[in-house]
Amino acid sequence: MDDVSYGVLALALTLVFGAATWVAYQRRGLGAGLKGAGITLLPLAAYLTKTLEMFARVGDAIGDWAVRLVFSPVVWVGIAVAAVAVLLFGAGRLVDRRGGGAPAPKKQGKQRAATDPAAFSTTAPASGAAANRRKGAPAIDDDLADIEAILKSRGIS
Repeated sequence: MDDVSYGVLALALTLVFGAATWVAYQRRGLGAGLKGAGITLLPLAAYLTKTLEMFARVGDAIGDWAVRLVFSPVVWVGIAVAAVAVLLFGAGRLVDRRGGGAPAPKKQGKQRAATDPAAFSTTAPASGAAANRRKGAPAIDDDLADIEAILKSRGIS
């Protein structure tokens, strides 16, 4: 389009918006009329600042992109690759959320882990505490072990 065509388009849009502004003023009052007048002047301002031409170029570029998107097999392969990437990312988040992605613990063999508090103990545990430690319970002293045994014998845990 040339400059005259953009001028005609701007004039036509200004006249259409002007008519709509007059109707809004008649039906809803002065506030609606003033807002409509502001909108009415926008096509004229766009023509004078050459942004109307810019909007037309942007519209043409979007149209060309859409045509290439629809008719290009390479673009469709790219869309498929993007979809697979999104699915893989979502599956990874799902696995992490369920706790299935944690690595298997390493076998320690004969050597104790550095985080095991029993590895640093230099004294032998007491008899009641030794039984509790073997079960995986925390170590407690003999008096508490006796009380715990009495409570367990009466069905209180």
